Amino acid sequence: MKKPLISLIALTASVASANALAASNMENPLYMPQNREVYLKPAVAMMYKTVEGTKATEKKGTSGQEEFPVWRFFGDIGYGITDRLDVHGRFGYTRDNEINRKGMHRGRIGLTYRVLTEEAPFVLDLYGDAYLSGISPMKGTYTAKGFDFANYSNGRWGAIFGTRFGKTWNDFTLAAHVEYLQTFGNHNNKIAIDPENAFAPLFPSEISVELKSTHETVAGFDAMYQMNSKWSLGAGFEYIEHSDNGVKSIHTQMPDFAGDAPAVQAYKKGQQQYVIDQLLAETADMDDGWDEYVIKTSVAYQMTDDVQFSMFFEYTLDDAHAQSQNATDTKMELGIRMGARF
Repeated sequence: MKKPLISLIALTASVASANALAASNMENPLYMPQNREVYLKPAVAMMYKTVEGTKATEKKGTSGQEEFPVWRFFGDIGYGITDRLDVHGRFGYTRDNEINRKGMHRGRIGLTYRVLTEEAPFVLDLYGDAYLSGISPMKGTYTAKGFDFANYSNGRWGAIFGTRFGKTWNDFTLAAHVEYLQTFGNHNNKIAIDPENAFAPLFPSEISVELKSTHETVAGFDAMYQMNSKWSLGAGFEYIEHSDNGVKSIHTQMPDFAGDAPAVQAYKKGQQQYVIDQLLAETADMDDGWDEYVIKTSVAYQMTDDVQFSMFFEYTLDDAHAQSQNATDTKMELGIRMGARF
């Protein structure tokens, strides 16, 4: 009787140890910092992509264009307020010299609450984040061939609501997540008018437009396998829906041509209003949204109990609307990430 009891105790201890090891892995999709624990996960990656042909990219002459290297920098940070509540931030910066575009592509800060812990049949988290793209205005130039983006901000603030849920079995974790982003329309943008545009004399050199609110939805799953105390593997899939943008009105005060003769002034104002009406008709629904399908893999090595290095790879397929400039034939990203906790 003693030997079976000892074997059962040993088996139970090994299972608990494997669960604890997997749960404390910072690459675990269900990872959460413990009470008063700080974690930091900086990363750097290179992206290669080729532009797909849409009406927008064909008009700009960028269809089929290669962009490499596109440098991507990331930073995730979090603090465990309790074992079941954390505050976290996620940030990202992209620099693409091929198209002279750079800036923050991701910014969010919020709270996660663990509704169900590991003792329940599955883990359940709820989270809410402030979306920080409104920190910097959307910037670009309106040319005869379309809009040239200068940064990655959309100029809007917003709110993100999401959930993740899953379970760890010994050394294997499977988790899923769903989230919704709502942005709030505003005029936080700076649009330079290309002097070569035919209507440039009728407008200021830079304008701002009142943009509509938008939304994004995200759904996906992630898996992690703890091979041993040092090595772990990860894989996942994510769907991201980016809705169309839209312009409600021109926010900037237009020139009144007060110094011209009345007949000339009336003619210029008529031309100006015609251009504004055409511009708003074309941009009320910009048909520029796109859907992304992201395949993710990673391998991680535990240097110490609190320091981890990982290499990750992502391949993205997309389905873009007719006027989207974000359509790609090929989009691949390879990077390294460090995880540390204190």
